Amino acid sequence: MQSLLLSNETITLFLNAFKCLFKMPVKMRLQRHGSKKRPFYFIVVADARAPRDGKFISKIGTYNPLTVPSTIQLDRQRALDWLHKGAQPTDTVRRILSFKGVLYLKHLLRGVSLGLFDDVAAMTKFEVWHKEHEAQILKRQEENRRANPRGGRRPQGAGNRRPSERRPAEGGA
Repeated sequence: MQSLLLSNETITLFLNAFKCLFKMPVKMRLQRHGSKKRPFYFIVVADARAPRDGKFISKIGTYNPLTVPSTIQLDRQRALDWLHKGAQPTDTVRRILSFKGVLYLKHLLRGVSLGLFDDVAAMTKFEVWHKEHEAQILKRQEENRRANPRGGRRPQGAGNRRPSERRPAEGGA
């Protein structure tokens, strides 16, 4: 009996090690596109071992940090599906998902699965949050428009030139 228990434990340990060895860790991360100093990102689901701009499993959105405020387009349902499958978002993607409400929706659906409330209550809570969030975004955009009437672009001046292209200071020694 003792040797049978030991063999079952050995088999269990071997199977767990085998699962860990060949499990494909899936990450939700940003994939950089755009030219030099003009980044544009795809939000993708990829194997964690793949290179940053390499092969990916699914594209779930885009992120443009150059616009004021940043433009984020995200397929909420696909992102939620991948989170439920166990995909781990990177820190930046986690903030994007939180901003778009995907993590809050996952939290609400977890409450539904535990029986704390039903689907209708969860969706009502999410819609209320979404309306408040959209109002805050519009308020922020309006403040940015008033503060910078040029549309968020940098001024065309000497500060944007390379040091070799700058004119020498006038007056001087």
